[in-house]
Amino acid sequence: MTEPTRWVTETGDDHSQWYIDRFRRMAAEGKDLVGEARLVDAMVPRQARILDAGCGTGRLSGELHARGHTVVGVDADDALVTAAGQDHPGPRYAVADLSELTLEMLGEAEPFDAALLAGNVMVFVAPGTEVQVLRSVRDCVTREGFLILGFHVDRHLSLQEFDRHAADAGLWVEHRFATWDLRAWHDDADFAVTVLRRAGV
Repeated sequence: MTEPTRWVTETGDDHSQWYIDRFRRMAAEGKDLVGEARLVDAMVPRQARILDAGCGTGRLSGELHARGHTVVGVDADDALVTAAGQDHPGPRYAVADLSELTLEMLGEAEPFDAALLAGNVMVFVAPGTEVQVLRSVRDCVTREGFLILGFHVDRHLSLQEFDRHAADAGLWVEHRFATWDLRAWHDDADFAVTVLRRAGV
């Protein structure tokens, strides 16, 4: 890992366990934790190959696997990856820095149909690595595939900055929404869901 992510530098030593416990508690309470996966499932063909980049505790990897897709979940936090394997078995999980991610590193011969970056992943990457993260994830996806990302636009990364990073990574904005359930984008929204595709495709 080239430099620590904000997930490391801006949280305490017990943050990962707090995060794991939080999602286990919400799951036990019957909360809806898979809305992002429903959207991705609607966008890809049946039995698609999906990269869950910044998979956290595996809630979306597990749901997409249950819907018949081949899923690889990746996160830089080994505690979260361990919890993902325990709580949502089925997908394959790996510990990796998204800025250094390659198909070869993952042991994958074929690119993915789509990549999902939910849960404020772009807000938590290491400062200055945003373009490289987008490029690395892009290179793990087919030329016809897409990246879909969601993050709060009032934390570290503005939407204008994100769009510049996407363009620098050779990606263009195909769709933008204010929520994962596709409410229309508006300038006062504090959250953005964006679908990116390779430029020229």
